[in-house]
Amino acid sequence: MSEGFRIREHWERANTADVDRGKTLPVSNISDVMSRRVGAPADLRPMHRGGQLSGPALTVSVRPGDNLMLHKALVMAQPGDVIVVDAGGALDNAIMGELMLARAVQSGVAGVVIWGAIRDAAGIAQQDTPVFASGVSHRGPYKDGPGEIGFPISLGNMVVNPGDLVVGDDDGVLVLPREAATEILDRADKKHASEERQLETTLKGAYDGAWIDEALHKLGCEFVS
Repeated sequence: MSEGFRIREHWERANTADVDRGKTLPVSNISDVMSRRVGAPADLRPMHRGGQLSGPALTVSVRPGDNLMLHKALVMAQPGDVIVVDAGGALDNAIMGELMLARAVQSGVAGVVIWGAIRDAAGIAQQDTPVFASGVSHRGPYKDGPGEIGFPISLGNMVVNPGDLVVGDDDGVLVLPREAATEILDRADKKHASEERQLETTLKGAYDGAWIDEALHKLGCEFVS
């Protein structure tokens, strides 16, 4: 097998129930219950008009500035997939533009995440299909390879395996390991419900800050009058 130039055609995908739940929870709450240690680079920002991202990962690794394997992934994508592209975070050449997004939409993908640049930003900004990218460049891509599809990739320090659950909103992109997604979402549900209750209490003018003083005392903070 030729490492660096491979295509895997089959893998297990996150289940539909977890995908649906991923659309209803803030990414920040999911991040909280994952110890806040995992996440895509902060420069991966939403480029689309609006809408939450959730779906199983179709992983793509490309040479920075080259999108040959992304074209192949668009042909391979199943409805509901999130195409996740490791382009090394390079911004000199766009990996995708409006035409490729149109093809992605026709394929029924749930969204596209590119650790790299896009172009046709104005057109993509009018679309509801989620697109996350690190930047914008008018310079187009090359189509020479190498690259891989269906193998583990990383976006910064976040590892993405094919089939993992990818979620994204205005706060950024996060990946949940497929095998643990249900349990993580259960914890995120509880976290979100707790924060909703706190918000309701705060809006009524009642805020209990006792925990702040308790935490400060435990840390040895000196209170001076």
